[in-house]
Amino acid sequence: MKTTSQDASDFHRASEQERQEALRALLRRPLLVAEHVDHREDFAKVRRQAEPLRQWLSRHTGWTLDVTSESARLYKVPARWADATHPARLSKKDEPPFSRRRYVLLCLALAVLVRGERQTTLGELARGIIELWKDEPAFATLTFDLDAADSRRDLVAALRLLMELRALTQVDGDEERFLRQREQEVLYDVHHLILYRLLAARRSPSSILEKDWSARLAPLVAEPVIDEADQRNQRIRHHLNRRLLDDPVLYTPGDLPPDTLDYLLKQRPHLIKALVDATGLEPEDRKDGIALSDRTGDCTDLGLPEEGTDGHATLLTAEFLGDLRLTEPGEIVPISMVERFLAEQAAKNKGFWRKETAAQGAEEALAREVLRRLASLDLVRHVQGGVIVMAAIHRYRHELKPRVTES
Repeated sequence: MKTTSQDASDFHRASEQERQEALRALLRRPLLVAEHVDHREDFAKVRRQAEPLRQWLSRHTGWTLDVTSESARLYKVPARWADATHPARLSKKDEPPFSRRRYVLLCLALAVLVRGERQTTLGELARGIIELWKDEPAFATLTFDLDAADSRRDLVAALRLLMELRALTQVDGDEERFLRQREQEVLYDVHHLILYRLLAARRSPSSILEKDWSARLAPLVAEPVIDEADQRNQRIRHHLNRRLLDDPVLYTPGDLPPDTLDYLLKQRPHLIKALVDATGLEPEDRKDGIALSDRTGDCTDLGLPEEGTDGHATLLTAEFLGDLRLTEPGEIVPISMVERFLAEQAAKNKGFWRKETAAQGAEEALAREVLRRLASLDLVRHVQGGVIVMAAIHRYRHELKPRVTES
């Protein structure tokens, strides 16, 4: 029986949809593990579409996709390697972003694990980390003491992130007991195949001798230049596509140097169409910027609006700041103004928001969280003296939803 043109068309649409879903999954989670219960469906799609995805990513972004029977790893090179608006954090609700000490513990834990056996204990890891900590003068300004509960909490957070990535699997014991008493042990299986795929740097960090922080970061993502003239347009295209895929919004012309802006003005419709066709995201192309909207939410790590106190407070603040920007565009908004606004809103929403938001001084912590969320969405940018409100904030005006009660 011959395949009809309708059958071929249906197959093409289904395959195209799966490629889009697979690419969005990789944008959301650059590491997918076959055995992870939350990754299995996405991993299967990526594995089936591996070759067309690999070719598209190489051509349009310069990123490398490595797919094996155990995992799929998208080695992304960020367009803005100094961007600090998306820190690591555990998936559990209300977990704080990783602090400098948590990042250090995470890196030292990896350094210990890659040299270790297929099983380890929390105590062995802690001892190895402490030895490496003592040998590094750069950590002199940080304190790490296993007798202190906050130090143990940071260590456990670093290990739980590795468990979420499936680099570690807990076999026996309980980290909660370790948090209460340092002598408690936990046994882990170590998955070296996952560990080796975590680092996405172009160079080994240990080979970088520069002391300045920015000078150390740049070589990690530096890409080879073979022919300056021939590769110029390709590098610009990769940079723009990385920004549009990775960042919530690309502001034009403010975010771009003259040569990149000139290229975008000529290639804007072609660039956007290629990204939309590949991802299924919806374009928002406006005079002051471009965004790819994720209507399904399957490649979004932070949404607006969101439920709960923090989500409602963030949306209220977005509307408040949007109104300010209409009357005073480009003006710096002091943090204290946001705090006063949230204190007023906490009083108005008493009984709907978390109880602690009504306490005296609680508006400071709430303002930090709200502004962190807005900065992650590139709706505000921190500057000396406060924040600058960005144009995309007007997308969220008048989108208030019913309040959600939280105990």
